[in-house]
Amino acid sequence: MINLFAGAKGEGKTRKLIGLANDHLANTTGHIVFVDDDKRNMHHVHRDIRLVDTSEYPLSNYREFVAFVCGMISQNSDIQEIFIDGLCGIIEELPNDDLSTVMTSLNKISNDNNVEFFITLNCDVDALPPDVKKLMIS
Repeated sequence: MINLFAGAKGEGKTRKLIGLANDHLANTTGHIVFVDDDKRNMHHVHRDIRLVDTSEYPLSNYREFVAFVCGMISQNSDIQEIFIDGLCGIIEELPNDDLSTVMTSLNKISNDNNVEFFITLNCDVDALPPDVKKLMIS
């Protein structure tokens, strides 16, 4: 399952995502991973949550990002939830067509591996494709 938080920069999506990840830690039997484009949130994410800084890896398109996620899951089958902060900042180029494709790919990964995704997007919500908008939660 994919849970998407989308909106303009500065609306508090990252703070909400970190709070959600920290809250879920108490109730999960598996591992939680928090993916971000830098380490600025390392002191806010609970120490038992694996923080992955993607600035250390060259992820220039959605294919590389999907492969990156598959690699994480293949190395740790106990990952139950993956929190991705600022997907458009992690992937250098992500037009709407590719955004739809990456969401479809992540949904398949989610179903095949029993991993739940929580993702933030800094964007104009009205410009999102309909198939991506339906993934949004409040």
